[in-house]
Amino acid sequence: MIKMEDTEKVLKTGTTTLGLICKDGIILAADRRATAGYLIANKKTQKIIPITDKIAVTIAGTASDAQLLARYVESELKLKMIRTKREVTVKEAANLTARFTYNNIRRPSMIPGIAHFIVGGADVTGFYIYDVFPDGSIAEVEDFISSGSGSVMVYGVLETLFKKGMMVDDAKKLAIRCINAAIQRDIASGNGIDIIAIRDKGIEKIFDHTIESKAEVE
Repeated sequence: MIKMEDTEKVLKTGTTTLGLICKDGIILAADRRATAGYLIANKKTQKIIPITDKIAVTIAGTASDAQLLARYVESELKLKMIRTKREVTVKEAANLTARFTYNNIRRPSMIPGIAHFIVGGADVTGFYIYDVFPDGSIAEVEDFISSGSGSVMVYGVLETLFKKGMMVDDAKKLAIRCINAAIQRDIASGNGIDIIAIRDKGIEKIFDHTIESKAEVE
């Protein structure tokens, strides 16, 4: 029998993730720390997961649920593209992610399965980001979004410095400042920063930095 105190030790992504809408694409960024209670369980967790060549998700919440749901979505989207012989839209990917998330949190389990996704990508109609909340609700993002325990610090930076129409290169610098701000104050975020850009040509990793201490990223 699983005790309540044992559920507190479940591996969680702790987490700071964010998404930015840019003029020439989108930015998705995340830290690398995964925690189990007060233990830093993993310092190299990848919290940005590509689900197609032009769409990716960031994950927050219970690591096992978030990772598994992302892989389910990836598989279903591949099947859909084979059947329809066309690329899926970002909205289709977000809606599918929301359905999986809705079913997951309502599934009876001794360990709560909580997963929060930011879905971002490019399709034939433009660049889009969607917020898929742990309860399965979905909302289109017009400018920026952050999730996880470090999001409070991130929003403080974004509300001050984000500008509509930013180019990817400038948004990358802003994303670094945001994740670093969270790392400085949130004990569940840290150990590294990953940033991808998604443009018409697809997904590209544009920043990959390991942090050995709480020192600020230049």
